[in-house]
Amino acid sequence: MDQGRRALLVVDVQPTFCEGGALPVAGGNDVAEAIARYAAAHRDRYDVVVTTQDWHVDPGAHFSDAPDFVDTWPPHGVAGTAEAELHPALSELGPDVSVRKGEYAAAYSGFEGVDARGRALAAILREEQVTDVDVVGIAESHCVRATALDAHSEGLRTRVLTDLTVPVTPELGAAARDDLRAAGVELVASTAAFVD
Repeated sequence: MDQGRRALLVVDVQPTFCEGGALPVAGGNDVAEAIARYAAAHRDRYDVVVTTQDWHVDPGAHFSDAPDFVDTWPPHGVAGTAEAELHPALSELGPDVSVRKGEYAAAYSGFEGVDARGRALAAILREEQVTDVDVVGIAESHCVRATALDAHSEGLRTRVLTDLTVPVTPELGAAARDDLRAAGVELVASTAAFVD
């Protein structure tokens, strides 16, 4: 395959993770808007656009009334609530595939999710003959990191667009970027993603 097929993975851009949500990340709303602008401007560069969503029904110990913010969290991304839907900024995105994860257990990576037909993300990307993925979304330090690492481990050429994601804290973001670089994931600004 001379010319690879590229997917844009938009990870967990949901109100629940933005300012005003149950588990907000500072800068989440701005990132949602920036992703929407980027996707609109570069839609022709992607063969497949995938969204992932935390979609928790009863994720067991993932939810806690006394969360440690490492393994346990306040309730968030509750299935069927407005907070769990895609961020309103993405209303024009028109994803080709929507994947939901974490119904009955913790799930950080989009590769732990399935679409409405029950297909896992890795299977969807293989079916679409995707060779390259760009990962954006919320939060860089958690679900973006996990999704990008899994994409790389699936043999996909993987980039994280660094200005289209935001970490829970600057320190956790720096650690995530170190992990991604060490694994062989490319970190690039969206402005440098495509050079004509």
